[in-house]
Amino acid sequence: MMNIEEFRIFCLEKPAVTEEFPFGPETLVFKVAGKVFALTGLDEVNFKVNLKCDPGYAEELRESHEEVKPGYHMNKKHWNTVDFEGSLPEKLLKKLIDHSYELVVKSLPKSKRENLI
Repeated sequence: MMNIEEFRIFCLEKPAVTEEFPFGPETLVFKVAGKVFALTGLDEVNFKVNLKCDPGYAEELRESHEEVKPGYHMNKKHWNTVDFEGSLPEKLLKKLIDHSYELVVKSLPKSKRENLI
C-alpha cells in the first residue's frame, strides 16, 4: 500500500521527471522527457494509478492480482490500472512504477536517453 504523497515523491525522485496536469486539474500526470509513465485521478474515491507495462507482464499481473486491471481510458495492451489501496505490497508498487518509467525511457530517442544519465 502507498498513499498519493508517497507515490508522488517516489515518481519525482527519478531523473528528468515532471509533474503536470495536461488533462485538467483532476488528473495528475508524471512524464519523463515529455512522455507519460504514470497518471492518477485526484477526484477518485480509491487511489488508483495507470502505469505502462510490458504486454506479457501486464497479463501475468492481471491474472495473479485482483488489484491490477487493464488500463482505464488507456491502451489496454500496454497500460494497467493499479489499485494502490489494495493488498499489493509497497515493494511491488514501486517495482511497477520503476517498470513503467524504464519502458518509457527505453522508447526515447538515444539522444534523450543519454541526457538522463
